[in-house]
Amino acid sequence: MSTPRPKALRLETLWNPPVDGKEFSYVLRLKNLGAEPLSNFSLCVSGPGRVDPAGRVEGASVSQRLSNFTEFQPPANFVLGAGETWTISVYALSWQFRHWTDGATSAYLALSDGSTIVLSIEPTRSSVSNAPLKRGAEIYPVPANAPVQVSIVPWPNRVAVASRRPLPAGFAPQTQSTEGEAAARSFAALVNHLFAVEGIVRDEAEGAVRVTLKDAASFGPEAYRLSFDEETIAIEASSRTGFLYGLVTLGQIWRGARLHPGVFQFPGSGEIVDQPSMGWRGLHLDVARQFYAAAEVKKLIAVLAWNKLNRFHWHLSDDEAWRVEIEAYPALTEIGAWRGHGLAVPPLLGSSPARTGGYYTKAAIRDIVAYAKGLGVEIVPEIDMPGHCYAMQKAIPELRDPDEIGSYYSVQGFPDNCINPARERTYEIVETILSELIELFPFKTIHLGADEVPLGAWSGSPEALSRLRAVAGDEVADAHAKRLNVVTNTHGADDIHGSGAAILQAEFLNRVQRFLASKGCVTGGWEEAAHGDVIDKAKSYLCSWRNVEVSAELAERGYDMVVCPGQVYYLDMALRPNWDEPGASWAGTSDAEKLYNFDPVGGWTAAQKQKLLGIQACIWSEPMTDRAVFDRLVFPRLSALAETGWTKPSSKSWERFKALAGLMPLLYGLQES
Repeated sequence: MSTPRPKALRLETLWNPPVDGKEFSYVLRLKNLGAEPLSNFSLCVSGPGRVDPAGRVEGASVSQRLSNFTEFQPPANFVLGAGETWTISVYALSWQFRHWTDGATSAYLALSDGSTIVLSIEPTRSSVSNAPLKRGAEIYPVPANAPVQVSIVPWPNRVAVASRRPLPAGFAPQTQSTEGEAAARSFAALVNHLFAVEGIVRDEAEGAVRVTLKDAASFGPEAYRLSFDEETIAIEASSRTGFLYGLVTLGQIWRGARLHPGVFQFPGSGEIVDQPSMGWRGLHLDVARQFYAAAEVKKLIAVLAWNKLNRFHWHLSDDEAWRVEIEAYPALTEIGAWRGHGLAVPPLLGSSPARTGGYYTKAAIRDIVAYAKGLGVEIVPEIDMPGHCYAMQKAIPELRDPDEIGSYYSVQGFPDNCINPARERTYEIVETILSELIELFPFKTIHLGADEVPLGAWSGSPEALSRLRAVAGDEVADAHAKRLNVVTNTHGADDIHGSGAAILQAEFLNRVQRFLASKGCVTGGWEEAAHGDVIDKAKSYLCSWRNVEVSAELAERGYDMVVCPGQVYYLDMALRPNWDEPGASWAGTSDAEKLYNFDPVGGWTAAQKQKLLGIQACIWSEPMTDRAVFDRLVFPRLSALAETGWTKPSSKSWERFKALAGLMPLLYGLQES
């Protein structure tokens, strides 16, 4: 018989920081507001914060924990009567909470009959802060006296415009070239996606001004010249992307003058000559922790194009989920794409007990890739290997040594989450997956991740230890076997460089990178892919996330570098250290001004700068269950990064950028109230 269900249950959570010498605590209070008692249940919660199952918990015991999912069992024969409250106090966490998004973002009761009750839950409060919780992008109002007369982000190389002409009703691009025609179509699709009702592109019958697109073979692939006089507007470029960027600049000028006619003007004469200072201007999006539908991804790519960003690093797999259709292994999406109560992957990071998640079909990916290509954005897919593979292993158990014993844990609290580099079957599976992936992504740059492999990875695997003996000797293998049950607690705390795990990972990366090279692909990796210096530097690049000093050191060693230090360019980091701000702060905090003024190659030598591909912001999605949090954390920091990647350092100006940032589009359009 099922337990009677009360009509009203509410979970409240409170963070008590360690002030005045007191011990910190995370308190959960389940309130029965109904008329019926409740028994034979457990409480399941998830959110970025992780409960240590071996630590002290009062009022309950931890019966299950996987990363940020925790199941609490009440005391034996416990009954939560009508009007009563069950209080749980947690004194052991993987890290102390710093922001309101650190606490539980979803909760439910698991009943003895197998059913569940979703709980009403409020954001975690702090006992030392009553400030209203921040959601939505910060508002950057356009000042009455802006420091420039035209609105353009990122700021061009040369702006020499004068006088004012009446604002055109819209524009009708005209061209005789294939590249120009393609750019005109892409621009029309772009403004329709971002500003559908504004009519930036329209027919001459509707009052549009003709814009002539002229071929100029001497221009670089992303360069353009935009010229104005009283009779004509013209854009010169050598490529589809160059024409598109010229049109984007024209559209931005038009929108500024239309929305703020007393501040900005539409030029009557002069020219804008422009090209980027960096070739790689990117954004990384983690779709494993939170799933973003294809429509959201396309809208985000449109926002990238409006910011003249040209790389989209699509993080398609991680411990929490697998997000891409692979025909050879349907279990990857049948099992790995979904989370829920009783499933192979439980509810994590705000997931409900119901089956939730999703993946991208091959048809959806082809559509997104083609859409991005038309907007000058190349897509780099990432399958994170050999670590961060918990969901992948749940779908394909053959990726693990069947005789492996014991457990090692990743920084995020996942056990045994690394696919085994000593198994030949591992390479058969990986190469099959990558072959299907290559067919979907014509840019032919595949990112392998290679980050955060724990020190103890494969230390309980007889196959891995045997392989380690063969390549590194008995002493190294014996030392690695003693790593069993080593737990990594913080980002980057354990440097595996030179360890048995690093040797095995290097062998894995060397083989997979050679396979990708044989298919004509460039291999990407996080900075840990440099362990052992085994990958071909001529056919690979690294994303460095720790700091610019590590980036410089890797450049010195000959690696092509994309700089994305967590302290500044990780957009899941909170804007400020305050509790009322959403996000994380394990790497620090960074508001838009700090990001804008940050020098990604500070202290680099001239020789090191020769290895710079560019920069990239990274969106890790743990705190972004609430899409208003997404807008707050990403905008306008994304535009600040875009200007660093495009504009010459000598032409940057925070005061100018601040005056223009409010005109840039958001993904969801959610601003702080």
